[in-house]
Amino acid sequence: MNTNAPAAVILLPILGCALLMAPELASPAGQPHVPVADPGRVQEHLVELAHFGANPEGGVSRVAFSDADVAGRAYVKGLMEAAGLEVRIDAAGNLIGRREGIDRKLPTIVVGSHTDSVPHGGNYDGDVGVMGGIEVAQQLRDRHVRLRHALEVVDFTDEEGGLVGSRAMVGDLSAATLDLVNTSGRSVRDGILALGGNPDALGHARRSSSDLAAYLELHIEQGGTLERTHTDIGVVEGIVGIHWWEATVTGVANHAGTTPMDQRHDALLAASELVLAVNDAAREFPGHQVATVGRIRAEPGAPNVIPGRVVLSVEVRDLDAARIEAVFERIRARAGEIAPVRGTSIEFRDLEATAVPALTDPRIQRIIAGEAHGLALTTMAMPSGAGHDAQDIARIAPIGMIFVPSVGGISHSPREYTASADITNGVNVLMRAVLAIDAGKLDR
Repeated sequence: MNTNAPAAVILLPILGCALLMAPELASPAGQPHVPVADPGRVQEHLVELAHFGANPEGGVSRVAFSDADVAGRAYVKGLMEAAGLEVRIDAAGNLIGRREGIDRKLPTIVVGSHTDSVPHGGNYDGDVGVMGGIEVAQQLRDRHVRLRHALEVVDFTDEEGGLVGSRAMVGDLSAATLDLVNTSGRSVRDGILALGGNPDALGHARRSSSDLAAYLELHIEQGGTLERTHTDIGVVEGIVGIHWWEATVTGVANHAGTTPMDQRHDALLAASELVLAVNDAAREFPGHQVATVGRIRAEPGAPNVIPGRVVLSVEVRDLDAARIEAVFERIRARAGEIAPVRGTSIEFRDLEATAVPALTDPRIQRIIAGEAHGLALTTMAMPSGAGHDAQDIARIAPIGMIFVPSVGGISHSPREYTASADITNGVNVLMRAVLAIDAGKLDR
């Protein structure tokens, strides 16, 4: 075989992308192979990344803007460069590797996630998406594949602290946010500077809808549904909206020893019934909505005093904003029944939506499911109950998310784990989805 022969330009008939393929990579039938992820390489990159911010529990504390985050992103930058990507850091500190396409007039296909972690977090949340995107780029380079569209792999800034990088990319990072200080001890402003960005020029980080063809994010599920149902791939229907309220239960503080049981106006007793009502309200509707009381404060907080005031949080999440409101109205109605029986009042303060529902594009859902089925993988349509950078990018581009199983449904913990075979499945679906979008399937 003449290895010095020029590469042939072959049109991949199924996927429709322009392919520069060396003769030795062609199949016996003359059709080029679709690139396949190298599981050993992906796992090696995940293990090496886990060294940055490693803690004794086996996870990482690679909090955004920390020294570990800065060092970890330098490692990611090296991987991007090795995969043939041209790397830049935008004004928000987002690390972006770009591979130009054949037709420079076409918008860019973007894949990515984040590599910052929560304190005492795990080694897969966010990391799998970034390393998966780099593996896609590496395979395209190794197999001499040229896409029609440009491809970008993004490691977003400070996802865990408030989707800082993706918010900047859609022009929604406020000046007030820049002054917030996260657990690294740095403000967002100083953190962006530490990552090589320019917080005084955030407008340069903004992307337009005409610039992006699609955004794809591979992620661990962070829940136990896929593992429990023995499903290979989660096809994400959308990222849930989140709405918070603060409930204040007011009774009468009184002596715990001298006040008879039938003369009490116990705010904590009423609040306890309200907590149960929040749980019941979410269960009364069909669907995937969830409702949670995650914080509660009783006053005056002494063991020998009947609580006279209780303040608690109420959070409701769902893909449908109307469903969120319906669940809350059920909670409010139940509160109206509890209060007079317990001799208290219950008032709610609307803290507004902290995140609006972000639906994934139905066409991309079909592409992801179809490519997974082409690999003989099982799929399940499901919502994402956690927030992701994709929810911001959904404002300017069609998005899709691919979930792979989380063992035990554990996340944000050193015990977080996803098997290498499942990660490889996800990367292969991501790769084929990129090729399908490049081929024009999004337009059909």
